[in-house]
Order: sequence, then C-alpha cells, then structure tokens
Amino acid sequence: MAESNHTRSADCACGQASVRCQGEPVRTSICHCFECQKRTGSVFGVQARFNREQVSISGDLTRFSRLAESGNEVEYSFCPSCGTTMLLSLSAAPEFLVVPLGLFTEQDLPQPSFSVYEERKHGWVKFDCEIESIR
Repeated sequence: MAESNHTRSADCACGQASVRCQGEPVRTSICHCFECQKRTGSVFGVQARFNREQVSISGDLTRFSRLAESGNEVEYSFCPSCGTTMLLSLSAAPEFLVVPLGLFTEQDLPQPSFSVYEERKHGWVKFDCEIESIR
C-alpha cells in the first residue's frame, strides 16, 4: 500500500478534543464484543488502527482502563466534557492507537477487513461486503 500524506480529522461531540491521523490506517475492523456494544451504545464498534506516530491529539482526555477477556488491558481515552470515546489503546499492541470510525469528518476510510467476537453478533446484523471473521 502506498504511503499517503492525507490527514484525517476526528473530533468529539463538543469540539474540545480532536485527533489527527496522518496517512492510511493499518486496518479497519468491526468488533461485536459486549464492551464495544456498551462503549458505542450500538450493536458493534467500528474502528481504524493507526501506528502511534501517525496520530496527534489536542485537547484534554480522561482515561479509563479495563481488562479484556483475553487478560490484556484496554485503555479508553475520552473527552471529559462530552464523553466521546476518542482513542483506544491495547496493552497487547502498544505501537498502535485505535480511533472509532464514526469520529472522522472524512468518510474515505477503507471498509473493515475483518470482524471479531462474531459469537456476540446480533443475529439480524448482516454486511453486504466480504469481511474475514477472526475468533
């Protein structure tokens, strides 16, 4: 994949915090785990993974950590004013930052290439594109 100098903007609901991502994401994915369902208030989360050096952050963020079923730590960074989740980081992959797709102003990110925790996917959720299922 050719490197891109394209910068994408991701902003919280109130505008206090923002994330800028330079270049293309390492991947985009869908997660059906219960925690992503809680985090989004929807039936799955969709996110883009970037190398840490591709991401710059402005504004204040509050952090919350939890242990995933895998035993690895997941840290959420969110706006303390409006509660928007801006970033996720994973102890198992410290070189990456994960940005929820719905935050981006641009709608030109690649479609998700795989889906995780499919055993928790709601039965009525269907996708019209091919997505690899990883368990």
